[in-house]
Amino acid sequence: MTVVLKSFQLRTEPYCDIVDITQQVQNAVKESGIKNGIVNVSVAGSTGAISSTEYEPGLVKHDIEDLLESIIPYKKNYHHHKTWGDHNGAGHVRSFLIKTSQTFPFQNGSVILGTWQQIIFLELDEKRRSRTIYVQIIGE
Repeated sequence: MTVVLKSFQLRTEPYCDIVDITQQVQNAVKESGIKNGIVNVSVAGSTGAISSTEYEPGLVKHDIEDLLESIIPYKKNYHHHKTWGDHNGAGHVRSFLIKTSQTFPFQNGSVILGTWQQIIFLELDEKRRSRTIYVQIIGE
């Protein structure tokens, strides 16, 4: 079994920027030379998240943001704000809910996704960020 770790950078906008990272993940898998296995996609941080969905404007620009805002609003006064003196409590709670990594299978050097499924990164912080996305490829 072989394990390869790759990474790539993203520049994000605050408050629920959603970025399609499918191609970067696919490229990392191909470059690894591993044909079959699993790929774990992860962000090192507690105000970002990794998920998958159909990456289309209505869903990613409105529906996901509306859902998250309805259950975890940015304007709420979170206890986290009192502890650290910042205002990104919603980002931490959203990241806790969505999670900071996901694992996908791949076969013949290609990530296995549904017809309309893409891998996405969600920026949940209150400010622009430079993010490193880690792609760990495991297989043979």
